Amino acid sequence: MPAVASGKVLVTGANGYVAVWVVKFYLERGFSVRGTVRSESKAKYLRQLFQSYGDKFEIVIVNDITKEGAFDGAVKGVDVIAHTASPFHDRADDPNEIIVPAVQGTLSVLNSALKHGGQSVKRVVITASCASIFEFGTTPRVFSEKDWNERAIREVSEKGKAAVNGDKYCASKTLAERAAWDFWKMHKSEVAWDVAVMNPPYVYGPVLHEVDKPENLNESLTLWWNAVVAGKLSNEELVTFGFGWVDVRDLATAHVLATTTPEAGGERVIISAGTYKFQDFVNVAHRLYPKLPSGNTSYDPVKAVHLISFDASKEHKLFGIKYHTMEEMTKDTLEDFIKRGWISV
Repeated sequence: MPAVASGKVLVTGANGYVAVWVVKFYLERGFSVRGTVRSESKAKYLRQLFQSYGDKFEIVIVNDITKEGAFDGAVKGVDVIAHTASPFHDRADDPNEIIVPAVQGTLSVLNSALKHGGQSVKRVVITASCASIFEFGTTPRVFSEKDWNERAIREVSEKGKAAVNGDKYCASKTLAERAAWDFWKMHKSEVAWDVAVMNPPYVYGPVLHEVDKPENLNESLTLWWNAVVAGKLSNEELVTFGFGWVDVRDLATAHVLATTTPEAGGERVIISAGTYKFQDFVNVAHRLYPKLPSGNTSYDPVKAVHLISFDASKEHKLFGIKYHTMEEMTKDTLEDFIKRGWISV
């Protein structure tokens, strides 16, 4: 599939934490963007944020992404679809509360692309997650794009509501991504487009979407705020809780590169800057702003054991992203919080 170097991109869920950066980077690269949001109230902020781009940015309302035909109008005349809209939380009681919108939302946009994308749509970029790749274990393991989180699906299938919330979320991401690949394999002889899937771990970094106070931050940044700014994690949690991470701006860059890089078609790609324990972020933040919590000062990063890490070599080969460092991400995020008046240092 040839690279798509210009044209119009449909970004679903355009008001989300990741999506707003995706919209911004597409616009900066010269693309036109059509964003979808669930209501007119969510559109006002985006129109103001991107008003300098004039008619290169437009918004359409899709109030229920799970409905059949929800994106029929939105996909018409676009060259690329960036599907970022999917629930991210771990508060579901019934697993279907999170699985159904994740899977049906993905299939809805793909069905619309099949029926109404014509020959204009050339690539569909899907924001997935490392949640569909890793599995919990008791020994350190490096995961790659060849891995699938079968364990979470089993847990939810066997335990239903009794499954832990993290498994419910991981199952939703795994099932949604698998549904996307199955759909494309079934219909690829009928369409002009291919699929590229971006799989990030935890996403942190500055805020661009509409947030009025820290209590309303998205799920991943709430974790980061609680650990780094609010000091709500115990000393034990600070040195044991960790995963992979990536700066939201690098993930947005990956979406643009997945659009403009021919070889990205048909690939799932891990987008990860590395591993962390929360104390790593705390150390950087406290060094930059000594009034912030110092956390667990007995922590030795050299002795930290990372049970889960990710092989990002495919991304390095395809895109060669120069990732923001932990220090850069932490500094920029804290400066953003300071400008918003959320913290005083």
